[in-house]
Amino acid sequence: MREIFAGMPWWVKWIAVPVIAIVVFGGLIASIVGFVIGLLFKVLLFVILVGGVVFVVRKFMSSSSRSDW
Repeated sequence: MREIFAGMPWWVKWIAVPVIAIVVFGGLIASIVGFVIGLLFKVLLFVILVGGVVFVVRKFMSSSSRSDW
């Protein structure tokens, strides 16, 4: 592989090859990035919802234990 690129100009190695790779694998790269961002959003949403439920339950338990019926 090095022998192939050794005789090529610099712009082939640093411009043409990356552009071709992005064109060929661009859809795959975009879907992977979208999947990772979606997964991070779902994890963040899960943490927020669990934290909210824990907060509400603690608030309810502390208020119900203080009051005498």
